[in-house]
Amino acid sequence: MAEAPAVHPVAGRHRRPGLVGAGLRFLARRPRVLGALAGWSLLEGAHTFALGFALARALDDGFLAGRPATGLWWLAVAAAALAVGALGMARVYRQVAALTEPLRDELVRRVVGRGLYEAVTAAVAPGGSRHTPGSGVVSRLTHQVEIARDSFAGIVMVSRSFLVTLAGAVTGLAALAPRLLLVVLPPLLAGLAVFAATLGPLARRQRAVLVADEELAGETGTMVSALRDIAACGAQETVRRTVLRRVETERRAAVSLARWGVARALALGVGGRLPVVLLLVCAPWLLRHGVSAGALAGALTYLTQALLPALQSLVHGLGGAGARLTVVIGRLREGAPAGVPLPGPSRAPAVRGGRPAPPALTLRRLTFAYGTAARPVLCGLDLTVPAGGRLAVVGPSGAGKSTLALLIAGLLRPTGGEVLLDGRPVVAGPPGAPLRAEERVLIPQEAYVFTGTVRENLCCLLPDRTAPPGDPSLLGAVVAVGAAELVDRLGGLDGQVEPASLSAGERQQLALARAWLSPAPLAVLDEATSRLDPAAEEHAERAFAERPGTLVVVAHRISSALRADRVLVLDGERTACGTHAELVQRSALYRDLTAGWTAGPRV
Repeated sequence: MAEAPAVHPVAGRHRRPGLVGAGLRFLARRPRVLGALAGWSLLEGAHTFALGFALARALDDGFLAGRPATGLWWLAVAAAALAVGALGMARVYRQVAALTEPLRDELVRRVVGRGLYEAVTAAVAPGGSRHTPGSGVVSRLTHQVEIARDSFAGIVMVSRSFLVTLAGAVTGLAALAPRLLLVVLPPLLAGLAVFAATLGPLARRQRAVLVADEELAGETGTMVSALRDIAACGAQETVRRTVLRRVETERRAAVSLARWGVARALALGVGGRLPVVLLLVCAPWLLRHGVSAGALAGALTYLTQALLPALQSLVHGLGGAGARLTVVIGRLREGAPAGVPLPGPSRAPAVRGGRPAPPALTLRRLTFAYGTAARPVLCGLDLTVPAGGRLAVVGPSGAGKSTLALLIAGLLRPTGGEVLLDGRPVVAGPPGAPLRAEERVLIPQEAYVFTGTVRENLCCLLPDRTAPPGDPSLLGAVVAVGAAELVDRLGGLDGQVEPASLSAGERQQLALARAWLSPAPLAVLDEATSRLDPAAEEHAERAFAERPGTLVVVAHRISSALRADRVLVLDGERTACGTHAELVQRSALYRDLTAGWTAGPRV
């Protein structure tokens, strides 16, 4: 979600546009889930329509007309519609879960990133404050993130249910007798207007409750960490009064929120119960103007069995969960300065005045040493890799190949010089800030897989950490890197991965498929195919060569260099870069490496 400017601790107009826009973008990235949710919801709408319409027909055309068989047939239609609606509801829960879990994951990443920033800022701040800056993170991670997930799920369910029920009921009333709408719709709309007017005050008071909860968590966290100092200084009473003030502040905020909850009862009375009273009062007038007894019974059924329960769920759910979600998301999106890279949706590099795109990778006077007195592993290295280029890095053990890969990935800070990706510095923000996986992906020699399904292992670098059911890109990645046989043996995409039961080469194949599937425009393979045989290695590297983007390969075998556009030979002061033919002429080390490989057996 996009960053929003910090404002006064009251949900104000300056935050809401950013929050609404971020929410719409979150939903827009999941069109298939939204489409499936709408499709299954239609079944519930059909059930609502049949509920009152079938009852009206059963009375008018069946029991009141002396044809009980017809009446029973219409009641059977209503029962069948009930079964269809239950089927749709079961499928709806699955789609709601597909929306809520990615939201929770995104918020957890944001909270952790903010907590790391606060902790690092405190660690490097002059004076070394004893206060724990990340103490509020406990409340955000264990309480507020769960509030956001549950509130979002509740909002989706009650809003969807009310809209579907309203559409089915209004359609049914219009089909029975349009005059019924004149009695039902005005009070219903008035109740909704009253309810909408309370949402702003509810959000402000909900925000006050959450701010007070966060401050109380921070105060108690500081108190617990400093108990020995408090006892030594005799400050128990002072600390007790401070904590009690925080508790009282949270209590007053909760009481104020509860008082505003009374307005929801007013909205429910006007919009849900008043139409029932008006329908009974206007029954003689309606009967005189052609509305049948069955239609009146059907209208009462729509009101009492469909609209009233749906409105109750909307008022209580949206009034509570909606206010909580607005406030919690706003709180979770506050925090670290804009320069700190926090997890979020991928961003395409900006086009600057129509000029050509900058190189994918640029090294400027790059220097790195593992200590102030240590000899630099890399010293003054300059290199440019254009977008879409293929670079192989070769050299003897200890020449700095893996160090270079870590510097490109942003996992090490240069001692001197800089690393640029698409013209932007790699190193930005405090130490420990999370790597932006949408910019580059690093596959190390010791490939990491985790216990879970093959699908979960492959999707963990995708922006939403998931792929739509039936998405062919997953199998495409598996086939591309040569891991199809392994995935088949594991039971397909939903088969279980047990890291301890896989060989090092099999773990590399899964890691390669994961990286190939990621949206990162730059892939860095640090001997990522070292446990594969030469044929499998060539298959995987050719897959990455055909993948859109830029590729840097720390070569395990010199054959990787022969497949690259350019080769970087790390050889201390004799480091050189060029094509294979150029390096054979001017790099003694490269000639030796190439000759040794050519003379050796090709297995």
